[in-house]
Amino acid sequence: MNKTKYINFILALLLLSSCSLTKGLEEDEYLIYDVNLKGIKNANEVKVKQLIKQNPNTRIPILNFSPGVFIYNIGEANYDSIKVGEKIASLQAKQRDIETQLETDPNNNKLEKKYYKYANRIDDLKKKLNYGNWFMRTGNPKTIYDSAQTAESEKEIKNYLINHGFFEAEVSTQIERRKKKIYLTYLAEENSPYLIDSSYTKTGDENISSLLDRDAENSLVNAGQRYNQDNLTKERQQVEDLLKNNGYYTFSKSYIEYNVYKDTVDKDVVIEQIIRKPTYAAQHKVYTIDSVIFEISTPTEVITDQEVQREYDDISYIMYRDRYSEKIIDSRVFIDKGARYNKAEVLETQRQLANLDIFRYINISFDTLGNHITTRIQTQPNEKYQITNQLGASITEQLPGPFFSHSLRNRNLFRGLEIFEFNFRAGLEGVASATAEGGVYRSRELSTSASVIFPQFLLPFSKKGLKRYGRYNPRTRTLIGYNYVNRPEYIREGFNTIFAYNWATRNQRQQYTINVLDANLIRSNLDPDFEERLIELQEQGNNLINSFQSSYVSSISGQVIINFNQYGLWQRNRSSLWRLNFESGGTTINFLNKEHFQNRNLQYFQFLKFQSDFRRYIPISRKSTFAYRINAGLAIPYGISNGVLPYEKYFFAGGSTSIRAWSPRRLGPGSFTPQTDEEGYFDYRYEQPGDILLEGMFEIRRELFGYFDGVFFVDAGNTWTLKEDPTREGSQFKPRTFVKEIAVGTGIGLRMDFDFLVLRLDMGIKAIDPAQPEGERFVLDNLSFKKPLGEKGQTVFNIGIGYPF
Repeated sequence: MNKTKYINFILALLLLSSCSLTKGLEEDEYLIYDVNLKGIKNANEVKVKQLIKQNPNTRIPILNFSPGVFIYNIGEANYDSIKVGEKIASLQAKQRDIETQLETDPNNNKLEKKYYKYANRIDDLKKKLNYGNWFMRTGNPKTIYDSAQTAESEKEIKNYLINHGFFEAEVSTQIERRKKKIYLTYLAEENSPYLIDSSYTKTGDENISSLLDRDAENSLVNAGQRYNQDNLTKERQQVEDLLKNNGYYTFSKSYIEYNVYKDTVDKDVVIEQIIRKPTYAAQHKVYTIDSVIFEISTPTEVITDQEVQREYDDISYIMYRDRYSEKIIDSRVFIDKGARYNKAEVLETQRQLANLDIFRYINISFDTLGNHITTRIQTQPNEKYQITNQLGASITEQLPGPFFSHSLRNRNLFRGLEIFEFNFRAGLEGVASATAEGGVYRSRELSTSASVIFPQFLLPFSKKGLKRYGRYNPRTRTLIGYNYVNRPEYIREGFNTIFAYNWATRNQRQQYTINVLDANLIRSNLDPDFEERLIELQEQGNNLINSFQSSYVSSISGQVIINFNQYGLWQRNRSSLWRLNFESGGTTINFLNKEHFQNRNLQYFQFLKFQSDFRRYIPISRKSTFAYRINAGLAIPYGISNGVLPYEKYFFAGGSTSIRAWSPRRLGPGSFTPQTDEEGYFDYRYEQPGDILLEGMFEIRRELFGYFDGVFFVDAGNTWTLKEDPTREGSQFKPRTFVKEIAVGTGIGLRMDFDFLVLRLDMGIKAIDPAQPEGERFVLDNLSFKKPLGEKGQTVFNIGIGYPF
């Protein structure tokens, strides 16, 4: 039997190897098999590599097999462009016939639907004609050597080096042919870089010269730097912005020129910046805001006598009836009458008005007369009511589950630009049981909430504060809600209310949230078997049962999110995200009558909770990136809590967004060793809550072909308890031993990265298991040719939507 497996494995290798990339090439065709870049020492090697036009196909090592080419070849074998063209012509002829019929019968809905059906089909076929079928668009064709592309790559690399100070750079290409394969090596000689000796500005305008002198410390062109043409481009834009922010409305960067004088002996340059005068005047004009008009367009059928015009804080408002609060709008308008024109304030006004989610569009235009500007802000209201229904599937822990959601949004609820939101969601989730190992259990969930979002801080309120904080997009959110969860172990119902403040910095780099009140009334109904297990733990000194009792949980919390370089939006540059959370639970109990809760058998808690979540994204090459996440948390119960937290406030490790080599919420705590089953393997039946969390996740992500990305990852971390748990020996955090209790998992993953959705499959393998006895915790060597997945439970598969971080 084993011999048969080996024979099948060898046959599979031979089959894959037979799909050679060089097979089927024409006599004069060569496959680009490897591309290297040498000689880049000071320039940005990653960016230089991105200039190379042709790169080898992604291959499986040793086998010389490319999945992308394999998929492309399948599509190409079943693709006939002539037939596709004929289908397009046939459908276009039918479409023309329908057009003729519609001319005589324009109200025929059946014909109209048929017309658009043909139009959609033609669009799909044109896409297929231009880009091939789905397989061809998903896969990649063989990269065939093209000497013109190689010459173009040489040219672009040399231009890049010259533009970045290496004026004497040379680039050549070394080509090595082995059978039908080509090995390309781009050889770059940077030579000595040219440094900036000095820079100066010529302008005949004293006011402009004075502005530039005051802003000199922000200049991007400074003595001693290596010459970089990109910095000149940025400097030109920066000068334009500086002048436009100081009243020069008509100024543009086309008035700015640069002359670069090279000294080939000293290897340095002198940069001359020239600001030309306009041809129509002796100097550039400084413009002042003469008036501001804010217009909210009205429906065309509305009669004019319902239009309202009035002044508020030097702004003239024109709107339909008395429907919108001028004081709120005024707090988001930063263009002041009598002030100089300021481009930054115009953009900030447009952004903050858009943040209100009240207007469909915001158009700001200017009329000039002499050096005065009339500002017109023209808007149109968004739909007052917005209804959204969704039916789909979601993945939280294990398998997809269907859900239905409904949301209603009512804009300008009290005519103060408030937004009312009603949300309802019902679904089934595939989750791991909290008390059973293996298998997936059904969790029924239902939630509904109603909230009102005010575009201001409700308390404390003042007119000056309203204007001062308007540029930070302030919001006050009030919410009441209900949620229901039916899991194998328990049924929990929760009634909650929230009063929260949100705001952000002007550049959206930092976002803040303060939950002044987050109160939850929870009712629980435990499964008899689960309750019996909790009672057993209580008898042994573990009071986890208190976390599942009917309870009142209240807290005051704050969150700060710091986003460096648009993390999650632009993945070609380094970017980071840091999320900090602080929560104080049970604070409101000090102001309430505790007997009220005791008489109703309600458990209540006091606790402090901290969490820090840092994520970073670092491009390695055009197709590869390195990403990591460091997540740490601490929860401290105190006072009346009797050492217990609400169950939702505990930390858990394991699962698709944590240590992926362990099942969801099953890792730890510490070196706690679970009981073994009949076969002698660990029984991961119960979830393992902890008070302390420390985990790091590290990934190398690489584009493979089409929609597919590959991942290699290493995860490390664990949870611990603050105090020794009699039922879980080894769970307590101890400074001297916690390092030895770090669990490590590794593995590979596959991503299908569509623009709107990322589907994820990860295979995690336990490498270091702290539940094993000391000296036996390295378990990666359990993998062998006979057991490629290791011992039972050593390999865990995770399905997810979106990246893990």
